[in-house]
Amino acid sequence: MPEGSYLYCDVSLPVPLDQPFTYALPETLRHRVRAGSRVVVPFGPRKLTGVILRCHDEPPAVATREALRLIDAEPVLGAELLALGRWIAGYYCAPLGDVLRGMLPLASEIRRGKIWSLTDAGRDAARQLLLDSAPDDPVAQILRMLERRPLSAAYLAKSLPLADKAVRSLERKGFIVAEQVQTERDPLRAPAERLRVELAGAAGERKLNKPERELRAFLELHPGSHNLKDLEDAVKNASLAARSLARKGLVSLKPETAAMAAGTMRAPHTLNAAQQAAFERIREAIHARQFATFLLHGVTGSGKTEVYLKAIEEALERGRSALLLVPEIALTPAMAGQFFSRFGDRVAILHSAFTDVERTEQWRRIRSGAASVVVGTRSGVFAPVRNLGLIVVDEEHDGSYKQEETPRYNGRDVAVVRAQAAGACVVLGSATPSLESRYNAERGKYTLLELPGRIEERPMPTVALIDMRQEFLETRQQATFSRKLLEAIGGRLENGEQTIVLLNRRGFSSFLACRSCGKRVECINCSVTLTFHKRDRRLLCHYCGYAAKVPGVCPECASEHIYFLGVGSERVEEELHRAFPAARIARLDRDTVTGKRHYETILHDFREGHYDVLVGTQMIAKGHDIPNVTLVGVVSADVGLSMPDFRAAERTFQLLTQVAGRAGRGNVPGMVLIQTINPDHYAVRMAAAQDYQEFYEKELSFRRMMHYPPFSAMANVLVRSEKKEMAMRMSAELGLLLAPPPEKLRVLGPAEAPVPRLKNEYRYQFLIKAASRKTLNELLQRIRVFARESKWGATALVIDVDPLSLM
Repeated sequence: MPEGSYLYCDVSLPVPLDQPFTYALPETLRHRVRAGSRVVVPFGPRKLTGVILRCHDEPPAVATREALRLIDAEPVLGAELLALGRWIAGYYCAPLGDVLRGMLPLASEIRRGKIWSLTDAGRDAARQLLLDSAPDDPVAQILRMLERRPLSAAYLAKSLPLADKAVRSLERKGFIVAEQVQTERDPLRAPAERLRVELAGAAGERKLNKPERELRAFLELHPGSHNLKDLEDAVKNASLAARSLARKGLVSLKPETAAMAAGTMRAPHTLNAAQQAAFERIREAIHARQFATFLLHGVTGSGKTEVYLKAIEEALERGRSALLLVPEIALTPAMAGQFFSRFGDRVAILHSAFTDVERTEQWRRIRSGAASVVVGTRSGVFAPVRNLGLIVVDEEHDGSYKQEETPRYNGRDVAVVRAQAAGACVVLGSATPSLESRYNAERGKYTLLELPGRIEERPMPTVALIDMRQEFLETRQQATFSRKLLEAIGGRLENGEQTIVLLNRRGFSSFLACRSCGKRVECINCSVTLTFHKRDRRLLCHYCGYAAKVPGVCPECASEHIYFLGVGSERVEEELHRAFPAARIARLDRDTVTGKRHYETILHDFREGHYDVLVGTQMIAKGHDIPNVTLVGVVSADVGLSMPDFRAAERTFQLLTQVAGRAGRGNVPGMVLIQTINPDHYAVRMAAAQDYQEFYEKELSFRRMMHYPPFSAMANVLVRSEKKEMAMRMSAELGLLLAPPPEKLRVLGPAEAPVPRLKNEYRYQFLIKAASRKTLNELLQRIRVFARESKWGATALVIDVDPLSLM
């Protein structure tokens, strides 16, 4: 057999079964397949897209089906990324198919659908039904159409108004069957606004229709690339003409590069002594072309971004690529603006707010080598950059790097593993490093670099705690804002300065309760109270999205004495409007950010001075550099402190320190006012003092005593079912497997999860602590095998390794 010709391939599919599937290769594919390419294969009645893991000539013990079609001539996942995917699947106990699917943002290239056809029983029934039914009966019409040939679900829905209901009826009776199909999308069918057209080959003697001739003439008079949508005003039927000409090779049609909102454009500035010292250490590691991890601990406003930019310049000069991860979509445009101004069109952006087409286009640019600098959110760690030399993880402590669905990986930790395999340098940057990262630096696993002061010797903001208990005693009013905070906001408005007001809770009121019986209105799917959203005039569950009307009487006792409790960001905005009618106030939370680029619009307008006050949840606390903000007000520092989670104090300290750092980043010194009913809590007190070291030592002592990370490896194992009895039975069975726990392991549970019922599923959890990660992983793999052998449902077992939340 010629070299490079194979009979079989092992394929990883995005299904709950965590195993490769072997397929025979037809003659046409045997010379073309390679590991890392995507292939369409039959799987039951469906056709699925999978990733080839291995090509070989070893016949399996069971009969095999043939692969149907190869999608990629060149592998989309190289050996490095395939190895990374296998590591994630093993470490985070996730099916490899799900991991590889998450690594590839190429969904826009595949069109999925159903093809309906008659079964044998359907053919027999069709003859009788066609005789007995009226001609306009939807069931009879569908049977008549399917007798001629199988048809797509989309075609049936388009042809018959009532097709969906009739199709469901026929499927229940077993008269028709669906085949899941996947086909490659025609890139020329993308909407006009997402395509750019440019003149290509010479027309020669070819016959062209009038719109085609006019478009060619326009492009000859106006050379260069044009947005196809914009041409429709200049050339009649430009879109149809361009697609026709593209198929003839007379113009080129390419996806429009996603437009990036401009961030703060800054020319490179001279590094101060601390920045220069940090940069020199990073430069040495880049020159050595060896793996090294740096923890860049710099106070807010210390110029970490400039160090990142200089390090990336250094990597590019050495002929290597760079990857920057940011925690939130909202940070991407601001950061991207600086990167575009420094590196031009070598920059690519990857984040989930883009359409599938936009993400695919950016991914292709990176893979081709056209983009050597990548800015992205969590999934950007899988960008197919060539010759990776540097990974920067900005705000490395942020919980957004942890994925909360399978595979539950942490982007920061995956970045370190990827860099190690590539011989690249990693820079983890934060003003409030996670305890794990800071502890790794203390042990010598990471190299600690510090930026102790703000750039240009700007002062840190002054921070004051306002005891809301004392405020109530003095005013005898349960107010949202203290007198001091209102006075400070008024002063900033008079001076033309800007204010940020933080409350890390959405909605208008936290819940609705009855004064007569005490009943709170809860979600029908989750064991949580519903939050009142005044703008939408409804109660909403923030976990499953269930919405209900605001009742006029108590659903339990029919009392009219119902009232709203708690304050959310929507109410903060309303009360500020009432207190300052002339102020221009914006709100930034998940309720106002409904469109994919609303983040960017609101932040851009605030940065440009179109708003005086920005109210929001935690997303306004991260990384934003707005020089005219001189006041930050925290409505309640206590939100989250009482959560049943060992990280509650750390998260509170980080949030307060980060939001305080938004003040005073220009020429005017900043002020931070923090309202609290727990002024003596060490997380609040040390955040006010901006004293990371003291907080680190205090929290580390608590973690050591309780054997929490970083002094143990930990996993949260969740058992869930829509039936409470089933969830209890499965958790009891698992409890027997884990009792007594193996040596050097501690198992807490089974116990009800802090939120016992979520999205209509009952949940019980085990918290497992281990002295080593190897011991922990071996036990988790045993649990997975037990669940599979016990024939648990595909979603019954959830394993979260290194959990950031225990909720």
